[in-house]
Amino acid sequence: MASCSRREFLKIGTGILATCLVPVAGWSALLPDSTRRSLSFYNTHTGERLNVCYFKNGAYCPGAMGQINQILRDHRTGDIEAMDARLMDLLYTVNQRLGSCSPFHIISGYRSPQTNALLRKNSTGVAKFSYHMLGRAIDIRLPGCDTHQLRQACLDLELGGVGYYPRSDFVHVDTGAFRTWNG
Repeated sequence: MASCSRREFLKIGTGILATCLVPVAGWSALLPDSTRRSLSFYNTHTGERLNVCYFKNGAYCPGAMGQINQILRDHRTGDIEAMDARLMDLLYTVNQRLGSCSPFHIISGYRSPQTNALLRKNSTGVAKFSYHMLGRAIDIRLPGCDTHQLRQACLDLELGGVGYYPRSDFVHVDTGAFRTWNG
């Protein structure tokens, strides 16, 4: 990861601190008592697929989380970042509520600061201090599920950020404070 200025570091740190103040009870209530949690992904940029059990017997599986980090890497630079396990739990819960067997199509997972700056130059919808750069956000589609329906399932959880991009046909979710927007 490239170095950032003290000001940028403080802004990112403040954002992280603010999300730590989100009640943990909301996140822990997210999941039913489950001994196994699995997710499936398809990376729309690399063509890679992953079907993995990331949580088993009360613990996250480091090897599986490493595979998730790999498929959600910045496809432009190849940089890999540890993804927030709560983000995986959020996706798992959404998938369970929708009853989907389809893999999540990844539009964007982790973004390096360089990629984020590049995307920001070309779009007004990219945040300067994006949760993507922290491994705490993902932009997704779910085949067989209209993005409006996917957005609603995410909104119903009232956790994290939920952005809806109907023209680009994807939904953004992150593990920040609950907020919503349309892109």
